[in-house]
Amino acid sequence: MKALLSVSDKTGIAELARDLHGLGIELISTGGTAKLLQQQGLPVTEVAEVTGFPEMLDGRVKTLHPMVHGGLLARRDLPAHMAALKEHGIGTIDLLVVNLYPFEATVAKPGCTLEDAIENIDIGGPAMVRSAAKNWKDVAVLTDASQYAPVVAELKAQGQVSEKTRFALSVAAFNRISNYDGAISDYLSRIQADGSLSPFPGQSNGRFVKLQDLRYGENPHQQAAYYRDLYPAPGSLVTGVQLQGKELSYNNIADADAAWECVKTFDAPACVIVKHANPCGVAVGANAFEAYDKAFKTDPTSAFGGIIAFNGPLDVAAAQAVAKQFVEVLIATDFSPEALEVFKSKVNVRLMKIDLPKGGATPWDKGQNAMDTKRIGSGLLVQTADNHELQLADLKVVTIRQPTPEQLQDLLFAWKVAKYVKSNAIVFCKGGMTMGVGAGQMSRLDSARIASIKAQHANLSLKDTAVASDAFFPFRDGLDVVVDAGASCVIQPGGSMRDQEVIDAANERGVVMVFSGVRHFRH
Repeated sequence: MKALLSVSDKTGIAELARDLHGLGIELISTGGTAKLLQQQGLPVTEVAEVTGFPEMLDGRVKTLHPMVHGGLLARRDLPAHMAALKEHGIGTIDLLVVNLYPFEATVAKPGCTLEDAIENIDIGGPAMVRSAAKNWKDVAVLTDASQYAPVVAELKAQGQVSEKTRFALSVAAFNRISNYDGAISDYLSRIQADGSLSPFPGQSNGRFVKLQDLRYGENPHQQAAYYRDLYPAPGSLVTGVQLQGKELSYNNIADADAAWECVKTFDAPACVIVKHANPCGVAVGANAFEAYDKAFKTDPTSAFGGIIAFNGPLDVAAAQAVAKQFVEVLIATDFSPEALEVFKSKVNVRLMKIDLPKGGATPWDKGQNAMDTKRIGSGLLVQTADNHELQLADLKVVTIRQPTPEQLQDLLFAWKVAKYVKSNAIVFCKGGMTMGVGAGQMSRLDSARIASIKAQHANLSLKDTAVASDAFFPFRDGLDVVVDAGASCVIQPGGSMRDQEVIDAANERGVVMVFSGVRHFRH
């Protein structure tokens, strides 16, 4: 047997080569890889000796030769192929180990130039990988260091790589080439005439990895599967681990994501309860138990069968409180042994543990998406994600009455929640908890009325609450509804032609109004 090794990332390659040599496999290699193996005292034949041509053009040309590709592509079961190899003195290659120039890592570096990017586009590597992967029945192709140990184990156990493994390696190889080419296409088609990079490439090449097939989609007659980004953001839902419970459903995953994305925006211990993609209860507290207790009080009826997320670890006190209600999915950054014990008998409750990364300099560092997409008929809408975080200094007080420090905190809390409520969104809050949520109505007035009704059903008083509206009030009637319900302060984006009319109404009613200058539509 012969193995050709040509890697950019040298991780584990010396150990692999040593194992292959120990199994009596002849080693062929290129450039830097060959030098490394020679330094390790391993016998290796350089590709230039095989092809009869030296590496040239600064290494751009070294393996693009019939002596290499003939050995990879020849079918061992076809006499004509084997006769052609014999006629031209070409030896077979049974194992190919290749990883590619680090294009993705290069273009991710600040200050990467077009020249840097071009020089890190691999040509010979992908060509060899494709040849070996196409001929998987006769050749095993390794494209990642994680594959080394399992393949060596098979070789040691049975003297060859099984057909099942060779096929799996072939699929992985073609996936790697697809991802590599997609990254090149994405980067190059982002380059503008002035040399700057557009956030939106001329061709979008989505690259996702399937995590699991789902029982069905939104409805039982629909098929579904669950995918993650090729490079998922740390702290995102797809990085979580399910500790117990039934398999997650399509709707479970969608609602769990809504709850997790909302709860992780808070710094204080927080709890978010989601039902049908909308937060029906959100609160912060001194600990997980207090946060849950306050969030649940917002809307106990809707909380039944909901998704509950905490932005910190779940202790036994909070677990015992949550266990009293029917919950589909429970998410936390960790679970104490006592908390896990509480749910041991509730085998259907899905427990998800997600490590929350510490805040970083970019949305990616905070576990947020950089881009959002929405599928439409034969097309795709792509936008930068709504990662705007409102600061106290951003608020513009537009009324005569000025907000108190407590009102400012309630307004910021309400605004943070409203961002995750479907439009039109109206959210009443007080004391770090939601008091009434109106979501997804065609009329902002109806959302305001529904929020008031929700508070009445939960026996919560809206007196002196803060209200957030995800978009501006086009008329004063929306303001009148929330003030009639008990609101003493309101936050809205502003920007309407009738802003002054609404400001005058706020002054007339004696309430505080602040403008955020930012809209948070969530369709």
